[in-house]
Amino acid sequence: MPAKTKKTPSKAIETETEVAADMAVVVAETPSKPKSKTSKPSKKPSKRYQSISKGIEDRAYSVEEATTLVKKSASAKFDETVEAHFRLGIDPAQTAQQVRGNVQLPHGTGKKVRTLVFATGLDIEVALKAGATIADETVIASIEKGSIPFDLVLATPDAMPQIAKLARVLGVRGLMPNPRAGTVTTEIAETITARSQGLVDFKNDQALLHLGIGKASFTADQLKDNFVSVYEAIKAAKPAKTSGEYIRSATLTSTMGPAIKIDRESVK
Repeated sequence: MPAKTKKTPSKAIETETEVAADMAVVVAETPSKPKSKTSKPSKKPSKRYQSISKGIEDRAYSVEEATTLVKKSASAKFDETVEAHFRLGIDPAQTAQQVRGNVQLPHGTGKKVRTLVFATGLDIEVALKAGATIADETVIASIEKGSIPFDLVLATPDAMPQIAKLARVLGVRGLMPNPRAGTVTTEIAETITARSQGLVDFKNDQALLHLGIGKASFTADQLKDNFVSVYEAIKAAKPAKTSGEYIRSATLTSTMGPAIKIDRESVK
């Protein structure tokens, strides 16, 4: 008789990592695709970009100068977003050296925040009155397919079971509700109002941190106020176990414009 083949139990494939944190689900990041062996030639900057860059010197500018320059460099046909970029003196491989928090921009972000809310009972009506979209079956099905036309996702604690199956797709886009970020809350109306008025989250990406601080249509003073608020919030979020210089560089740029270095001594 032929020998019986021994069956080996199939290994369970881990599709997502869920860690309970006050009913939040923290998702492991999707592994990045392997880089292609053939590298594409870098795209040459446009004549417009080169022309704008000529007006920016290779030096650090004061915050006042930088916000004036970034407005001048934003010459696209749409209202460009002004972004702040920071290089931090942290070891991103260390959990204790992650930088995250939120900050209220004095003059807002200049954009309408599209908010999705997972809620039950009376909180559904509260969210609708505050201008949010409720996560019904149609919206959930759309999210499962990868369509997420929202900037913010909130959830009440009792609605978290609804969102568990969406953890992977929301997590990789940084939209998974989390109590530490204030996006799992019973104060739906207050949270929607605060977010629409300029409360934004920030967290490091490796040793870098990027954040939109307004629009090119803002005045230079408004951009300065927003930048200073962000700078101070990042300073306050300094991990205890870091050593050496914490904020190593700061720059401003518009969506289509060149980077403008900022003299950190001018931030007051």
